[in-house]
Amino acid sequence: MTEDEERVFAALADATRRQLLSHLAQQSPKTITQLAREFPITRQGITKHLDLLASAGLVQTWTEGREKYYSLAPKPLQNVTAWIESLGQQWESRLTALRTLVESDDDI
Repeated sequence: MTEDEERVFAALADATRRQLLSHLAQQSPKTITQLAREFPITRQGITKHLDLLASAGLVQTWTEGREKYYSLAPKPLQNVTAWIESLGQQWESRLTALRTLVESDDDI
């Protein structure tokens, strides 16, 4: 697993950050002020979570005037999904081999 993928998993480990991502996936872009109205944590708390999500590449930011906007950046999630699918395929191969072995033993 790459260092970037490690950062994504670390960012996703927190329930509040997962909720922020889900929210941004449904309604983007949002400012910190808008998000703070919708979550039971302070603006400072929202800022810290968004900074961590941004460092993992999961949100993109831009500034318009005095406002900073955040939206979901799905590419890191796609990379992690590919890794998870690869892991699932490895297990599927092992289970298939085990199933073949068990079924061949039944014939004895």
